[in-house]
Amino acid sequence: MMDGHRADFLREKKIIVVDDEPKVLEMIESLLLDEGFCTVFKAATQHEALDLCTLNKPDFAILDVMLPDGDGFSLFKAIRKSMNFPVLFLTAKDQPEDLLEGLGLGADDYMVKPFLPRELILRIFAILRRSYKADDPLIVLQGCTIDLNKAISCRGGRTFPLTAKEVKILSTLYSSANRIVTIDTICNSVWGDNRYGYENSLMAHICRIREKIEINPSSPSFLITVKGLGYRLNVSP
Repeated sequence: MMDGHRADFLREKKIIVVDDEPKVLEMIESLLLDEGFCTVFKAATQHEALDLCTLNKPDFAILDVMLPDGDGFSLFKAIRKSMNFPVLFLTAKDQPEDLLEGLGLGADDYMVKPFLPRELILRIFAILRRSYKADDPLIVLQGCTIDLNKAISCRGGRTFPLTAKEVKILSTLYSSANRIVTIDTICNSVWGDNRYGYENSLMAHICRIREKIEINPSSPSFLITVKGLGYRLNVSP
């Protein structure tokens, strides 16, 4: 059970719903608004969804797979080229290979229509809880301050936005600051039961984090690779 502050923090997240059925869009929007979410964007096509994502930078997406100008899997890949917020597929495609494709791409969950409205809401909150934290502290490094609550890093007078997965990685590392955190532990924290095969993806996220927190990303001082084991976040006591 979430406390009120925690729930309110999650309800502030911006959600985009993509589905080519107007009644489904209206129903999900109504569910989210009734649940207290403040900002809901709707799109009926892949093109419209990408425009809304670029313009509004949502924090979470609910994607249908079958769209008139493409499919949800292609949309997911297009979104991932520049954004990295959590995604739930909600679709009538119920074959095992469809589910495996969706999760294999890196989606956070996959639901099949018809669905129970309450189950959808519970799954959304579960994903948001894993992806965003309301009580994360400031991480203060030499020349850099990381605010996991606001998902930003401030270094050299510049502010760098952090993606949901970058926040989760940093939170996991900070919880064991100055100690080695294994690759398995980080992947499990970020991708849960779907962690297998994400080592290369983790390396890419680590590189992007270093660009946002390190003075010299190619020779990091804070986010250190421990060869064969994992990573360590060096934080002054």
